[in-house]
Amino acid sequence: MSHARDFGLESGNEQVAQQLVYDYRTAELSAEDRTLCNYAVKLTLTPAEANKKDVTTLRQSGYSDEQITIAAQVIGYFNYINRIADGLGVDPQDGMQPGEEDWRAAKGWDYTRSR
Repeated sequence: MSHARDFGLESGNEQVAQQLVYDYRTAELSAEDRTLCNYAVKLTLTPAEANKKDVTTLRQSGYSDEQITIAAQVIGYFNYINRIADGLGVDPQDGMQPGEEDWRAAKGWDYTRSR
């Protein structure tokens, strides 16, 4: 949760920060930010399905090639480091995230299933 708290403080919008934690699709985001979030979810959950069409969509949303490259690197890095931590049984620090049951109850829906 500390990332959400930091985002809320930095952006001045704690409500959107909380919405991002549980279900970004309920957050008041620009179309560009929503497109980037959709890409992040796709690259996280179904990386083999990510392709040039996704890059084209990001470009059409106003992202430069440099921004897209950085986004892919950041998304990939966080996926990598989380998998390493999970694979080694590393528990998150206190306050980093809600309990799994609380998160699932509050997040709205399962990203692995379509709405």
